[in-house]
Amino acid sequence: MNQRTIKEIVEVVGIGLHTGEPIRVRLEPMPIDSGIVFYRDDIAVSIPLIPSSVINTQMATVIGNSKGSISTIEHFLSAIYAYAIDNIRILVDSAEMPIMDGSAISFCLLLDEAQITIQDAPKKIIKIKKEITVRDKNKFVSLKPSSSAYFNFEIDFSHRAIGKQSYKLDFSNENFINEIARARTFGFVKDIQYLQSQNLALGASLNNAIGLDDYKIINPEGLRFDNEFVRHKILDAMGDMMLIGHNILGGYDSFAGSHHLNSLLTKKLLSCSDNYEIVAINRLESRVFEKSFARL
Repeated sequence: MNQRTIKEIVEVVGIGLHTGEPIRVRLEPMPIDSGIVFYRDDIAVSIPLIPSSVINTQMATVIGNSKGSISTIEHFLSAIYAYAIDNIRILVDSAEMPIMDGSAISFCLLLDEAQITIQDAPKKIIKIKKEITVRDKNKFVSLKPSSSAYFNFEIDFSHRAIGKQSYKLDFSNENFINEIARARTFGFVKDIQYLQSQNLALGASLNNAIGLDDYKIINPEGLRFDNEFVRHKILDAMGDMMLIGHNILGGYDSFAGSHHLNSLLTKKLLSCSDNYEIVAINRLESRVFEKSFARL
C-alpha cells in the first residue's frame, strides 16, 4: 500500500461556526512525503499538521503560530484519516474551517469528488508499541498496541437525552462512512446563547448541530443515530489523532475524552520513541490493517 494524495483540485464554501461568515476551502494535491499542510490563504501563512502546532483546545482543535491560526479542523481531519491521505494542502480563507452540517460527511463527499490517487512511495503508519494514557480525574484517553485499529469511546452526561453511551468502531474506511461520518456535533442552547453574547458561535444553528434545551433535543428531524452523541466523539477523536500525521495501528480507548486530552495524548505518544514505531504498511506482518482501506 502506497502513499495517497488527491487527483483533482476541489473547492467548497461553507459557514464558519464562530464567524457566521462564508468560508472557502480549497484542497490541492501534494508530492510524496509532503504531509498535511494547512494554509491561511487570506494572510499567506502555512501551518504544518503536527501536535506542537496545537495552540487551543477549549471548544475545538486549533492549530497556529505567531502569524495566524485555524480552528475547528477535527471534522475535516477525521475524513482525511478515514481516506488514508498522506499528502495534501488545505487552503482556507479564514481563521476556521467551515462547520458544514456539523459532521464529516460533506468532507467525505468532497474527497470523493477530488478522487484519491496512489503515489510511488510506501505508506507509513504509526504502530503503537506501549500503552500510554492521559487522565484528568475520572476522564481518560489511551492508546495501546493492537493487531487491528479501533476507537472505543464512552460518555456519561446528566442530560436525559444523552445519558450514558458507548460505541466501538472497528476501523475501516467503509465502517467510518456508514457508522461515524454523519454523526453531528452537539450543543446546549444556554451555552450557545452565552457564546453568541461574546460574539462567538455566530454561525451555530440546527442546520449544523444537534441542539438541546434543558430537557430534550430540539432538532425537528431528531437524531441520525440513537447514540449519535458518542459516535461524534469518535469522529472528533479520529480527527485529533490525525495530528500525528499518520494513520495509527493500535487501539484508542476513552471515557469522557476531549480535544485537550487528545492533544496531550498525541504529544505524550511522540515524546518517547519507545512508545511507537513508524513503519511502512507493506512491512507489517499482518495484512488486516491494510484491508481497512480496501474500499478506496
